[in-house]
This record gives sequence, structure tokens and C-alpha cells, in this order.
Amino acid sequence: MQPPVYPSLYQINTRVWMTELSRELGHPATLDDIPDADLDNLAGKGFDWIWFLSVWQTGQAGQRISRSNPEWRKEFQDTLPDLRDADIPGSGFAITGYTVHKSLGGTAALARMRERLRKRGLKLMLDFVPNHTALDHPWVEEHPDYYVRGTEQELARAPANYIRLKTKGGELILAHGRDPYFAGWPDTLQLNYGNPATQEAMIGELLKIAQQCDGVRCDMAMLVLPEVFQRTWGIAAKPFWPEATRRVRERVPDFCFMAEVYWDLEWTMQHEGFDYAYDKRLYDRLRAEHGGLHSAFVPLYGDDERGVRQFHQLRHHSLQLGRQRLPRAHLEQARWRTQSHPDSRHRRRLRS
Repeated sequence: MQPPVYPSLYQINTRVWMTELSRELGHPATLDDIPDADLDNLAGKGFDWIWFLSVWQTGQAGQRISRSNPEWRKEFQDTLPDLRDADIPGSGFAITGYTVHKSLGGTAALARMRERLRKRGLKLMLDFVPNHTALDHPWVEEHPDYYVRGTEQELARAPANYIRLKTKGGELILAHGRDPYFAGWPDTLQLNYGNPATQEAMIGELLKIAQQCDGVRCDMAMLVLPEVFQRTWGIAAKPFWPEATRRVRERVPDFCFMAEVYWDLEWTMQHEGFDYAYDKRLYDRLRAEHGGLHSAFVPLYGDDERGVRQFHQLRHHSLQLGRQRLPRAHLEQARWRTQSHPDSRHRRRLRS
């Protein structure tokens, strides 16, 4: 069977869905509790891929930071007026290991879900976070050399970008994960792509993930490009993505790589081995009041003039484009043009 020319993807915030399902069932829900009728509904709407967001194991450190950070709590409260600590599990991108979260039923439950999707002609996409890990990832103790180190001077000069941690081997100053334009994410630690051992370890993680799904959405994928990493950290690094994508496809030839990417680096990411790249420019055009809808139609059909296979989104967990930001007529035309479905009921309440 030939794959679709322009496949469509439906994102599910897994934790939110499980929370809602748990309340309906009266007991903690896992992936096994997702009704067949809901999967039939997704398949019936014509989707090709289901992206289960945030299925990987996270830790207590990330949860504590998410619950105590005042700016984040305000955002959570704006989204969920009856906010409780129990609604804040911590970011799904502060990962302690690429094993399925125990609360979701573990690896076996994900394997059963993948088979249920396969029977309906649906493929499974999961997350890969290349740039950073959680503060309490086992590598902090076992392989601290995998991370970007800081100095006392750097910690004093930029306290939002570094953290002092106590380990069995003594105190360490490590960098928070970040991009070059913003302060660090306080629940993460920055991986050092200038260390070949770090790159090899992350390829190993990708190879494990590739046995559990059909594709990965790579979070902030451009941050580990050599030129970006050098600009951010002043550390030279060899290219990661060409080797990583090659190694995975040696074992899983049809495995799909989708890049979250900004700064007009879509073309670069395709040459690094990605099948699809985010089309942030389209999103910006749809939001721009001065451009009008016509200007947004140019790159909508999947490939732009450079041959980039682009992923057009109207809504996902960090970029929301919905009725509140587009006039209804514009939104309906944008939905049709992008072959994207904006009604993501499993993402109504954001608790991470």
C-alpha cells in the first residue's frame, strides 16, 4: 500500500487524556483503557499518524520545579482555574529515561496501543528530546561528562543558565538546556554534543525508541546543529543528525523523522536526514493581520520551492492557532488547505 502523499497527524496530550479518562472510570487509567471507539473515530476522520505526546518517564525534580515556578503556575492557573498540585506532573520534555511512564502502563501497554493503531491503519509517533535531559537523569551520576559544565563565574553571571548539583562524586555546576535567545529551562540539563560519547549515547536512545514506534518528533531539533551549538555554548561539535538518522534507518528503513525547527532552518534539517520540518513561517503568516489569508497560501501544499517537506500545524502544544486568533472564515479555509483538524479535545486542559 502506497503511503499518502501528504499525510495528516493528530496530536494527543497523553497525560491530559489519561487524567480525564481516570475521572470517568473512577480509577487510574493507562493506555490500555483508551476505548476502541475513540481510536476508530480518529481513523475515521482520515488521519494517518497519531502523536502521543509525553509518554516517557519523568522525575520528581522536574515536577517540583513545575509546581514551584511562579510564572509557570500563573500560566497553568490561567488555563485551569481550579488548578491543584496534582494537575502538575512536570514537563514531559524533562525526561529521565526513554521508557514508557509507569503511570501509563509501561512499555507493554505502549506496544499494545501500537498494535491497536496498526490494525486501524494508523502509525505511531513519539517524542525525542535531543538537546537536554531532566535534572535527575541517571547520567548525572553515571556520566556527568555527557553534560555541558559551568564555572563559578558563569553561575554568578548567568544564574538562570546554570545550576549547582550535589552528586555522589561531589558538587557539579551544569548548564540548563536552552536555545541561544532565551534563558535556560530550569528543569533540564544541557547535553554536550561536543563529546562524541554523548552523541553515541543519544543515538543509542534513538535506536531504542525506533523499536517502539514508527516515527519521532524531535523537540527543538536545530539546537544540536554544529553551528547553533557552537553559537550557544562556544563548543565545537560534529554533525549529529546525519549519523543518527542513518543508523536508525539501517535497522528500521521506513522510520520517520520530523523536526521541530525555527529560524528558517527547515532546508538544513531536511539535508540532515529529516522527512518533515515544521513550517513556522506558515503559522506566522496565518497569524499576521497585515498579510491577509492570500499570503499564507503560497507554501501550503507540503513542499516549498526548495523541496522541503513541511509539517503544517494549526494547533499543537506550544503553538496554538485557533478560533480566538483567526477569523472563522480564514480558519475554515486554513483547515481545508492544510488538511489539519483543529479540534483536539484531548488537549483542552494543559497540566504540564
